[in-house]
This record gives sequence, C-alpha cells and structure tokens, in this order.
Amino acid sequence: MSKSSGNSFLAFIAGAIVGGVLGILYAPDKGSNTRDKLSFQLDKYRIKFEDILNDLLKGKELVDSEAKVEGEKIISDAKEKAEALLDDVNGLIDQIKSN
Repeated sequence: MSKSSGNSFLAFIAGAIVGGVLGILYAPDKGSNTRDKLSFQLDKYRIKFEDILNDLLKGKELVDSEAKVEGEKIISDAKEKAEALLDDVNGLIDQIKSN
C-alpha cells in the first residue's frame, strides 16, 4: 500500500467517524439517549481500532529487505495517525460524558 493510499484510507475512516457522530447528534432523539448511544458506539470503535492497531504492530516477521523498511515506515505513520485519532475519539467521549 502506498503512502498516499494509506493517507486516503485514514482520511476516509476519519470522515466516516465524523459523519456518523454528526448524524447521531442531529438525529431526532432525546439528548441523553443520543449521548449514550454515541458514547457506546465510540467506545466500541475505539476497542476495534486498538485491536487493529495491535495486530498491525505485532505483524508477521518479514525478511530483511527494502519492503520491510518501507512497511515499517508505513506502520509507524499509521500508528501516529491512529493514536491521534484515538486521542480525538477519547476527547469526544469525555466531552459527551461531561454533558
């Protein structure tokens, strides 16, 4: 996977999360129910995201080569972006729970 396709994928995931959050926030339901649903969904996605990140980090042993070096760069970039997204999700959860 090239660097640009990795960035595109992460942008797509971030857009899907933001779209889902906005959709839930504007749904015609009681505010506390909406916050509970959103908090539950964000917790669920956070756990899945952590599992995927852990699977990527464990990874299979690759033969020392240019592909391994390139793969490590992609994983490192993905890890940084994933941690930033995870921080954003945790921030949203904290905001929702404080309301």
